Amino acid sequence: MGVNEHPIASNPLRTKADLALAFQQLVRPLLPRYSKGRARLQVTGSGAGYSTDVAEMEGFSRILWGLVPFLAGGGKDESFLQLIVQGIDNGTNPEHPEYWGKVGDYDQRLVEMASMGFSLALVPDQIWGRLSEASQQQFYDWLSQINRHPAHDCNWLFFQVLVNIGFGKLGLPVDEARTEANLQRIEQFYLDEGWYADGVGGHSDYYVPFAIQYYALLYAKLMKAEDPQRAERFQQRAGRFAEQFIHWFAGEGQAIPYGRSMAYRYAQGSFWGAMAWAEVGTYSYGVLKGLFLRHLRWWFKQPIFASDGIMTVGYAYPNLIMAENYNAPGSVYWAMKAFLPLALPDDHPFWLAEEEALPVLPAVSVQRAPHMVVVHSAATGHTAAFNTGHLGTNEHTHTSAKYEKFVYSASFGFSVPRAEWGLSQGAFDSMLALSEGDNIYRVRRKNEETSILDGGVLQSTWHPWRDVKVTTWIIPGLPWHLRVHHVQTARELDAAEGGFALPIDTSLTELRDGAELAVGGRSRFGVCGAAGIAGYAEASLIHAQANTNLMHPRTAIPTLKAKLAPGAHWLVSAVYGETGAPEAFEPTGWKESFQLEIEPGAIQIEGPHGVRVTIER
Repeated sequence: MGVNEHPIASNPLRTKADLALAFQQLVRPLLPRYSKGRARLQVTGSGAGYSTDVAEMEGFSRILWGLVPFLAGGGKDESFLQLIVQGIDNGTNPEHPEYWGKVGDYDQRLVEMASMGFSLALVPDQIWGRLSEASQQQFYDWLSQINRHPAHDCNWLFFQVLVNIGFGKLGLPVDEARTEANLQRIEQFYLDEGWYADGVGGHSDYYVPFAIQYYALLYAKLMKAEDPQRAERFQQRAGRFAEQFIHWFAGEGQAIPYGRSMAYRYAQGSFWGAMAWAEVGTYSYGVLKGLFLRHLRWWFKQPIFASDGIMTVGYAYPNLIMAENYNAPGSVYWAMKAFLPLALPDDHPFWLAEEEALPVLPAVSVQRAPHMVVVHSAATGHTAAFNTGHLGTNEHTHTSAKYEKFVYSASFGFSVPRAEWGLSQGAFDSMLALSEGDNIYRVRRKNEETSILDGGVLQSTWHPWRDVKVTTWIIPGLPWHLRVHHVQTARELDAAEGGFALPIDTSLTELRDGAELAVGGRSRFGVCGAAGIAGYAEASLIHAQANTNLMHPRTAIPTLKAKLAPGAHWLVSAVYGETGAPEAFEPTGWKESFQLEIEPGAIQIEGPHGVRVTIER
């Protein structure tokens, strides 16, 4: 089986039966990888920051996110179910060699208990009910460790909640005080318009749709009778969130890659399945079905599987460079959360509905909670999120690349650095990279101030060094957008402004215009370019090192360069990115969308969608 020959690639993914088959197609290659005692999924090829035993237990548990709804909706796979029950029996037995062990504080195994708690709540007869009374007690004892150990102060708090929901559904002892405390703490993560932060002061990324909102919808449906007010509040917030999150998806189903944990791939669309399962009526079932299934169809056309049919670590292709420290080989099967609609009965309106296209959306969506302005191109469907950046950061891998680029594209993706030396290794698409002349570049990591101004203009102030201050304005748009930087530096700097990363193929053509300071590239995929308006002295098409971009293994980045002496400098550029086959890259084409005047005291900009901004010089 070649990387593009996985059976799932030919699955039409139109019906519930198709989705059930997709689950089985994903599971079958894993069957030989279960351990002798069935309690561990032994997928190999890379490591994570925790032990192999824990990683193998993680892989085992993550399959349950798909198996539980498969069973709840009437799916039958007796041999696989027996395997899972045997694994739980042995994994929670302190006398068995494959015992999952005593957990510690902030332990990865606390994460993996959530799917098991979900199984107790949704399909108690099919898993819990197959265990002996002694095995049930051992299972309960092992899971109840989650009530005695602290978890990270973020989406992790929901894992204890889900386990205790399962206990409650079975009439087992519940830690009500800790569960309520966790739910109250999660309330403090709430921002506005349906958005949460992943912990107080944390980022608003995909951990909102595929974690906090997803778990909240599980709670809303499972606990509707016991906690109706909170269940209603969770549903209302999910509905508000959906009205913004829908903008993150392009017409063909792909979503905007942004933030950490991109290795979970089609978990991105699991929120739409959870909306259907929890029966939140923001959009028709036809719209939800279209969002959900187009997303899966797009993913299963990507080369994300190894030759043995097991999903790899990576994004649109196998790629360890972009992975987090917590991405073990089996971690990627957290994507199984997308299979929740299998729990709906065959005659549910979601499955009976005709699939509908993406609704007509406003061209611009200002989303203040996640610091984004999302723009859609009516001509090609190109979808991109323009980003102010954030006041804080985190210690996860490639934080700057994942959270601080100026724009994230559903078509061009984003890039992470392969190493620290030079523009090729750094792959600085959609960033301003600064160096002291030593070929080692710094980029935006966190900001002193951020704001979204009237008209959706994004502004931020950041310090790559203590004595270097950069104020950045992004004027969003597609295919063109403008960038303005005011750099105040006490040291001599080299500056490099990167545009979108263009996929390289044999058709790649470098585009230049001798009359303009600009550079572009064209391939069969599309066209990317950058034009220097003020402050730049050179334009180059940088061939980034392989496997730096999440979407495309080989890319070229249009890049503008400047040398900055100590003092104050203004850098103004126009950046172009469009999919398909535009006729040409015209370096002055931005003038059709924007009016820009650089005066001694101010920069005046007017643009589409009512944009008007004055930047004082």
